[in-house]
Amino acid sequence: MSGQPLSGIKVLDLSRLLPGPLASLVLADLGATVDKVEDAVGGDYLRMMPPQLEGAGGAADATSSVFLALNRNKRSAVIDLKKPRGKEALLRLVRGYDVVLEQFRPGVLDRLGLSHARLREENPRLVVCALTGYGQDGPLAQRAGHDLNYLARAGVLGFQGPEGGPPTVPGFQLADVSGGLYAVIGIMGALMERARTGQGGVVDVAMIETAMPFAIAGFGLAFGGHAPARGAEALVGGIAPYQTYATKDGGAMALAALEPKFWMAFAQGIGHEVDMSDLVPGPHQAALKAKLRDVFLTKTREEWVQFASTRDCCLEPVLTAAEAMADPHLAARKMFFDLPSPWGPIPQMRTPLTPVGRVHSPPPRQGEHTEEILREAGVSAEEIAAMRSEGAVR
Repeated sequence: MSGQPLSGIKVLDLSRLLPGPLASLVLADLGATVDKVEDAVGGDYLRMMPPQLEGAGGAADATSSVFLALNRNKRSAVIDLKKPRGKEALLRLVRGYDVVLEQFRPGVLDRLGLSHARLREENPRLVVCALTGYGQDGPLAQRAGHDLNYLARAGVLGFQGPEGGPPTVPGFQLADVSGGLYAVIGIMGALMERARTGQGGVVDVAMIETAMPFAIAGFGLAFGGHAPARGAEALVGGIAPYQTYATKDGGAMALAALEPKFWMAFAQGIGHEVDMSDLVPGPHQAALKAKLRDVFLTKTREEWVQFASTRDCCLEPVLTAAEAMADPHLAARKMFFDLPSPWGPIPQMRTPLTPVGRVHSPPPRQGEHTEEILREAGVSAEEIAAMRSEGAVR
């Protein structure tokens, strides 16, 4: 993909933390104008989480490095939606936007007099994307939750971990990230529908549901009447050729030799006599896993990397984040870059569809663009001053 395909699309982002800001980061990287609306006190909570980087203003300018990773190419306005003038400001803003992205529990915006229907009264072409844990309706719609809760309730976490023990906590936020990505898909679909009909609409994205496709193979087994046991199926640790193994120097390797040709290439390299039952789950896998554990402990991680470089056997090193940032392949793909900012050069990760060479703007300070955004919506200097005096904007 080249250029900025979403240039001309304006997004008003009311979300915070990870899921919504990831969605708006993808949209911004693809060229959309993204304006964050933050609370008067604290703003996006993620700003305050450690570790903090001090900006040009010193400690008073300290901002979370995670916030900085998620909020490039955006502007920030501080608007208190609980104040009458703050509500009025938002209603005036939405007239000039294509998308509103919100992450409140169902009913919160209604109580503020800013329901989805009310927003679309101001702008019938508006696409409202509501990103929540459990969706806009259903018995759990009002329930609080976090990533681990959504994975558990979705049936996804139940596939994670070894046989005979509880599921392991993933080392990443799968439902949060999938929620953000499905929000992007939903928004893009709604914009395409608007191009056909001239009307906007409401996109209901539930993170519990966005996590479920990650376990579609396991659900497919269940649909066929087979109840997958945790850690017993081929793709969740049930076979030795699809496992992680410790190396002699304390590193780890990931072996994923699922197909016969890959397993044969690996097995020949270690002197193992191939039996096709090696690729089938069952009690016999315990002995093969034990054998491979011993084999991997005979070499360092780098020695296994060299082994894999001459054999087509689906074997890769398990890298830390720092090692991934220095990985030659990811460097060649330009996945990481430094962005000049008031906090100094800040490390960033490219979103996968962002054109390489895209010029990025730094993450915004809280409320840095309030006046600019309001003036673009036709709000006069006198009106902005009145809003400020009431504490509705900052």
